[in-house]
Amino acid sequence: MDSITQAVLGATIQGALLGRWQGRKALLYGAMLGTLPDLDVVIDYGDAVAEMTYHRGFSHSLFVLSAVALLLTWLTRHFRPHPGYSTQRLFLTLFLVLLTHPLLDSFTSYGTQLFWPLMPIPTAWSSIFIIDPLYTLPLIAAVVAGAWFGLRDKAAKAPAIALVLSTLYLGFTVAGKYMAEHRVEAQLARQGIQAEALFTTPTPFNSLLWRVIVLDGEDYHETLVGWFDQDPPQLERIARGTALASTLADSPAHARLAWFTNGVLRYDRIGEHLVVTDLRLGMTGFHPFRFDFAHWQNGAWQVQQDIQRWPMERGDLERLTVLWTRIWQPTIEVPLTDWANELRKPLLGAVH
Repeated sequence: MDSITQAVLGATIQGALLGRWQGRKALLYGAMLGTLPDLDVVIDYGDAVAEMTYHRGFSHSLFVLSAVALLLTWLTRHFRPHPGYSTQRLFLTLFLVLLTHPLLDSFTSYGTQLFWPLMPIPTAWSSIFIIDPLYTLPLIAAVVAGAWFGLRDKAAKAPAIALVLSTLYLGFTVAGKYMAEHRVEAQLARQGIQAEALFTTPTPFNSLLWRVIVLDGEDYHETLVGWFDQDPPQLERIARGTALASTLADSPAHARLAWFTNGVLRYDRIGEHLVVTDLRLGMTGFHPFRFDFAHWQNGAWQVQQDIQRWPMERGDLERLTVLWTRIWQPTIEVPLTDWANELRKPLLGAVH
């Protein structure tokens, strides 16, 4: 999730559990600790693929963060003891502030390595968009109320109430994901399509309209499913370009990207470039993680050692408006195939 959400989540948890004794400082301590795992972004991992796939690694590990919670508990009790609350309560607070960060990240589509240094496919339950105001606003309200009124008397209940509301909303997003997948699986069965994999993610900034990707050999199907839909999902078939993947068979960077994304990738030749796109993130036609893996030189593909991000256009209010309208008017047509085909167009400023 975005840094603001992680900060107010940490602040709310610490405010709920230690605000009675720490007062407003609990909000500050919790906000700082809640964003601690994301400090791995300052590490230079090398190329663009490494920057993506090593983020949310060791610093988001449940094992590492549990150890950090133990260490911080010991340091706090040793150097800044407080007679008002027990060591167990302090550890529980620090443990929850730290571990809710990667757990919440795991509900997004990015991929979080919860069990580092073990190497299962990163966890991406993908039930909530990376920025979702309905999840964050109750937490912000609780932090503002706690900072203004303090964390005693009636105001002390605000953090707990906010956590309940945000958690209930998170549960609603899980229900939306199940709804979308159930409808698409029923449509696949009707059409006799044997899917290799299915990936479901909310469209930007909401949990009412879902984007579903179905991998099917050299192609993939994409569709939108909303809570208010009456008709079955309309699957649109789009070329995935998997034949180009053989060029990258010996590339460790490609192998790591395929592992990190669980293979939800697309391959395009754009001019003299072989571009690999992570289809999970962003929205159709606007995917933030695209990589320039190889260049066509002297009649053959030359795999690059220093992988660069492929430029992308950012922000498209018109398409967001179309998606917003699609939520409430399920019968309108959304040109997913046209949007997806734009990924093959060269962009100004592309890497050379």
